Amino acid sequence: MHPTHVVGSPAAIEVTGLVKTYRSRRRVVRALDGLDLSAAPGAVLGLLGPNGAGKSTTVRILATLSTPDSGVARVAGHDVLREPGAVRRAIGYVAQRPVTEPMDTGRENLVLAGRLQGLSGPEAHARAVELLGRFGLEDAADRLVRTYSGGMARRLDVAVGLVHRPQVLFLDEPTTGLDPHARAEMWAEIASMAGEEGMTVVLTTHYLDEADALADRLVIVDHGRVVIQGTPDELKDRLQGDGVTVSLHDDDAAARAAEVADRVPHVGEVTRDGRLLRARAASGATALPVLLAALDAAGIDVREARLSRPSLDDVYRQHTGRTFSAAASEEVGA
Repeated sequence: MHPTHVVGSPAAIEVTGLVKTYRSRRRVVRALDGLDLSAAPGAVLGLLGPNGAGKSTTVRILATLSTPDSGVARVAGHDVLREPGAVRRAIGYVAQRPVTEPMDTGRENLVLAGRLQGLSGPEAHARAVELLGRFGLEDAADRLVRTYSGGMARRLDVAVGLVHRPQVLFLDEPTTGLDPHARAEMWAEIASMAGEEGMTVVLTTHYLDEADALADRLVIVDHGRVVIQGTPDELKDRLQGDGVTVSLHDDDAAARAAEVADRVPHVGEVTRDGRLLRARAASGATALPVLLAALDAAGIDVREARLSRPSLDDVYRQHTGRTFSAAASEEVGA
């Protein structure tokens, strides 16, 4: 998608064997369990996983906001433990929470960020004007941030992270809580930053469509480990055949349907997500009628059935044994 990085150029990010453990009075949580990943210069690296998978922990370590128990991490050629100052000068970091001061204007926030990054007064003011224009905030430049919409405030957060023209920009769940229009605007800006400026962007997300649309390389993280990585198209192409989804009337019917589906020839990878039965088949057009006939013979009434080409949800399900939505529900209920 973004052809700015050069094959064979040094990696913008290199992570090997990263481990991070958190201890509380009740239990020990292994947030990262030997995580490995890399990102090429000028690429968008997507870290995809449900909340609690280890995405934000990884980004915080790479941004020198946390330290690993073990492992090695380098950003823009600098070791995060031995050269944290050099890493901070090379990166921009946009956290999940707002970083701007709501009682200051957008312009004031950007000028202050520039000054904190070592820009002179005139340089900070000029950069603020440039970024306000880039993110479509000129008309709101001198309004208090507390009057901004959610999309405007998030664009300003990203602008703050870009004040000093970083080599690597970390975006931690940048579109959470945004409406579809604001999300689309943010997607376009993220693609532009990598494609036009050659900036490496590390994007954490729990949105499958966002990862599919933006990532040059996608790393799927589950329970602190990388379960698979590659381009979104590569990951989907590795799955042969069609996805089969059958909607039942209740959870009990879905459980019974799963038992039936397990015995149907040429239907595999059967899982259940609430009232939905999911499976894969080499030829969905051939297998689906056989499956529906078997369900009818078992007295199981089907609400709806459909076939689909492989998706990132199918990729996640194959490598973790559960759907992405089910994994997200587990984290919410944890």
